[in-house]
Amino acid sequence: MKIDIGIPEKERKAIAAGLSNFAADNFTLYLKTHYFHWNVTGPMFQTLHLMFETQYNELWLASDAIAERIRALGFPAPGTYADFAKLTSIKECKGVPKALDMIKELVAGNEAAVRTARALFPLVDKAGDEATADLLTQRIQIHEKTAWMLRSLLEQ
Repeated sequence: MKIDIGIPEKERKAIAAGLSNFAADNFTLYLKTHYFHWNVTGPMFQTLHLMFETQYNELWLASDAIAERIRALGFPAPGTYADFAKLTSIKECKGVPKALDMIKELVAGNEAAVRTARALFPLVDKAGDEATADLLTQRIQIHEKTAWMLRSLLEQ
């Protein structure tokens, strides 16, 4: 059945493509955060282990919200490792970094996700897609707060 939500198909397709990039950033950040949760060591172990767990659980739930918005726009959501690897702006890490390097990588990953989300706003605004704008605004707030909290751990 034809979708008639007040946003033309061309704009919905472009927004869905941008959201697919954002979904890939989110999922890649989820995997990295979970990986770091499993492998963190050192004097900050307890703090980081718990912090990373909170963060990866939040990212996991966000994956569903992002994918469902793509579906509501009428397009398939990415869902394979190959899709995510092709669409993400976040680099995988090599090996198991030290705790401070884990923090730095997660700061960079959260900031990359913010940039990906922000890049979508002109298109979303032009299309009058308030639902996607709301989703992106909420996600930007969460990623910026997470980056700030992680950066705070790096202060001397």
